Amino acid sequence: MNRSGKRPASANANSDGQGDGEPDRKDTPVSLSHPVSPPLKKRRLAQTPEETGQAEAQTDSLRFFDSPFRLTRIRDLPNEFNKGTVTLKGILGDPLIAECWEFNYLHDIDFLMTAFDSDVRHLVKVHVVHGFWKKEDPNRLELQEVASRFPNVTLHNAFMPEMFGTHHSKMMILLRHDDTAQIVIHTANMIIRDWRNMTQAVWLSPRLPLMEPSQPDNSVEAAKIGNGAKFKIDFLNYLRAYDARRTTCKPIIDKLSKYDFSAIRGSLIASVPGRHKLDDASPTRWGWAAMEQALKAVPVSSRKSDIAIQISSIATLGPTDTWLKNTFFRALSGGRPSTILQQPPDFKIIFPTPDEIRKSLDGYSSGGSIHTKIQSAQQMKQLAYLRPMLHHWANDSVDGASLGSKDDSEDPALILKEAGRKRAAPHIKSYIRYGNKSDRSIDWALVTSANLSKQAWGESAVRATGVDGGQTIRIASYEIGVLVWPELYGEGATMRGTFLTDSLGEGEVVEDVKTAVALRMPYSLPLQAYGEGEIPWVATANYLEPDWKGQVWRHG
Repeated sequence: MNRSGKRPASANANSDGQGDGEPDRKDTPVSLSHPVSPPLKKRRLAQTPEETGQAEAQTDSLRFFDSPFRLTRIRDLPNEFNKGTVTLKGILGDPLIAECWEFNYLHDIDFLMTAFDSDVRHLVKVHVVHGFWKKEDPNRLELQEVASRFPNVTLHNAFMPEMFGTHHSKMMILLRHDDTAQIVIHTANMIIRDWRNMTQAVWLSPRLPLMEPSQPDNSVEAAKIGNGAKFKIDFLNYLRAYDARRTTCKPIIDKLSKYDFSAIRGSLIASVPGRHKLDDASPTRWGWAAMEQALKAVPVSSRKSDIAIQISSIATLGPTDTWLKNTFFRALSGGRPSTILQQPPDFKIIFPTPDEIRKSLDGYSSGGSIHTKIQSAQQMKQLAYLRPMLHHWANDSVDGASLGSKDDSEDPALILKEAGRKRAAPHIKSYIRYGNKSDRSIDWALVTSANLSKQAWGESAVRATGVDGGQTIRIASYEIGVLVWPELYGEGATMRGTFLTDSLGEGEVVEDVKTAVALRMPYSLPLQAYGEGEIPWVATANYLEPDWKGQVWRHG
């Protein structure tokens, strides 16, 4: 089988990628069926997560919040693995949607339009923002051809000042006829394959109301990392980056500025291309500097922790680990100062091997969305310093490191927590700091479009010269994500990973905790390190061992 190029897929009426109907599992591997116990029932206080962004529940002594991040439905998995998941139609199918701004790297406009309610899809004002800046780019030409069939679709070419950058952000802004707005930040390209059998995540903001006419917009004065006022400042500044050379996002900026963002819990972590000063008075930072700044407000436990970096692409980081450790890991290691000496975290990188791609629901074809290279001498040096940190996605490799006894009741850390996504290849990008022993409480979690690359997170700060001198960071791509942590939900709150559910039960919360927040885990724990000789999946290599569908992979 030839490797498919990175281009928008064609719409397919028989495979809409939504998983709304009964999945066809006649070709699904038998290793996917497990009994699942339902979560403890709780009294619901809020409406559905699609309406509010996050459900809340309460018992007599505890407040519970469902996961701020949700997984997308996997078409070829049984229903017990899809509890609490979302679909594109579930997000866009409301007939009250009046306007949609869709930002992404790859776009299938036919596929996007089928997600809207059939009675109003011809009325929804749809704006598609892409990064294909070359007029002769086949992707741009195809978008123009398809968009010409929809009078209500407008294309916008993002300002791309960096030659090697991409418009990689994955986001939708929805304006509704009931005078509310919603922001959807996610990890999937707008193509069928990404919404069908690949693991993806979605953050849905609450429905944002219009500000009252007499309500002052005092967002600058009220801004604090993690609250809605700061999120609004950063989000509008992100959109303003598109207008650096020509008007692109000003219409939606003008509209969103009239909405109340106060219900949002979370910090926007985004990247915009260009050189950005780190010592100026701008309230918004980008790339790793945005993460470093936000984490200064996040309480971090003094216990020994892991930071799991789970991505679908590892770029060229350099022959030595200088950037990775001195810039990126340093930014992720921060936290709000504590009187207790904090132990430095251990870093783990989660990336699939060729065997995991072979066994995935779509077999080798899912590997076309997952990228790293280990062919050149420099890339082999990079693999050498990454290898001690590399961990499996599925955690069931016969050649991987031992997980220990899964039945060892004396060490709860060794009991396997099944996430139900090991055969749904990972296109999600998540960064999570959690305790690495039996206490798996989570300090913070980020879902983002940003992979492990300098283009996404930014080169190390350098000293510029001349009158505009100062520390700067150079970023090549557009990226966007949301960072959450327990304290956003109340003083003393705890956040714990949940598996196969978006909800926590009372028995999963430690004593004396009044507020508990779930975080839906996309991968199983504990993580399994690569074994000796195991290497990452490389989409530009050839694999002649057939996948479970009997296909082979030939690059080029």
